[in-house]
Amino acid sequence: MLQMKRWVGFAAAVMALLAMAVTALAAEVKPLDTTWQAEHETFVPWYAKQQGWDKAAGFDFKLHMFDSGMAQIEALPAKQWVVGGTGGVPMMFGALRQNAYLIAIANDESVTNAVLVRPDSPILKTKGFNPKHPDVFGSPESVKGKTILATTISSGHYAMSLWLKSLGLTDKDVTIKNMDPAQCVAAFEKGIGDAVVLWAPQMYNGLKKGWKVASDVKTAGGFVPIVLIGDKEYCDKNPEEVARFLKVYFQGIDALRAEGVKLAPEYTRFLKWAGLNMTEEEAKMDLELHPVFTLQEQLKMFDASTGESQVQAWQKDLVKFFTELGKLKPAEGEKLLTGYYITDKFLKLVPTVK
Repeated sequence: MLQMKRWVGFAAAVMALLAMAVTALAAEVKPLDTTWQAEHETFVPWYAKQQGWDKAAGFDFKLHMFDSGMAQIEALPAKQWVVGGTGGVPMMFGALRQNAYLIAIANDESVTNAVLVRPDSPILKTKGFNPKHPDVFGSPESVKGKTILATTISSGHYAMSLWLKSLGLTDKDVTIKNMDPAQCVAAFEKGIGDAVVLWAPQMYNGLKKGWKVASDVKTAGGFVPIVLIGDKEYCDKNPEEVARFLKVYFQGIDALRAEGVKLAPEYTRFLKWAGLNMTEEEAKMDLELHPVFTLQEQLKMFDASTGESQVQAWQKDLVKFFTELGKLKPAEGEKLLTGYYITDKFLKLVPTVK
């Protein structure tokens, strides 16, 4: 009987220790509020959660979804999120209005931000009006005065304005109706507007409906990154947490580089989770059209030790463009041109964190 009591006591002690261990482990996992859109860059944190990478890094990623970049920026003062992904264009306003950092590059979206028109559009009758951009469709006569559906102050807006600029036009030469991407698709399908500006994956919905690409950022001579953004206050107080978040993100980038289109089944599942239906073939195309960059590549891209970094140059182009459009005040443009909000200090910490 005494021996049985000892065993019972031993078992109870073991159970208590296990309970303490479970509690300790649970305490080590911290909810991390992150911001995203239903796009390629969000596959990484979604996939990380499927693989348990966030838990291994001590986080429980909370994926807060938004319809546009400016909606993300507007949610920052309320601390609905502290890190995440957004476009290079809304990043500028995040820096100006909310003191946010640009901490890494999520992907290159230059060919997946496009201006689409209906197949019978007169805009398609002219190609290469500007010899510098031979693959761009349209002419001043066929575009001036037209109505364009777009999400303003976004990478799509940049795609539209680059297109207009290549034709010798500006935003003032057309009528712009501001809508989120899903609304753009629905309205254009109903016959509203002469052109629509979309980014992936909504862009693919337009292609499936037979709409044609008149121009994209790359063909019009630009480059637009999707960036990783951070709340300055949070980042400055928690640099190692930011580095651990980035480390998980680079696990995803490494998987994308290693596996590529082999991840299409998982990518299709992710899109369905995000409320978008795409075939596996379309998922493969989306994966192929979004180049991503490793940690070592990004450390070089952010390196400003011998002059302007590649990332600073990319953002500077966006700043100049939107200042010329009047979307940024001259003083705001001058401030952003310094690149004060672009930092590699968290990238440099990634190799040192566990």
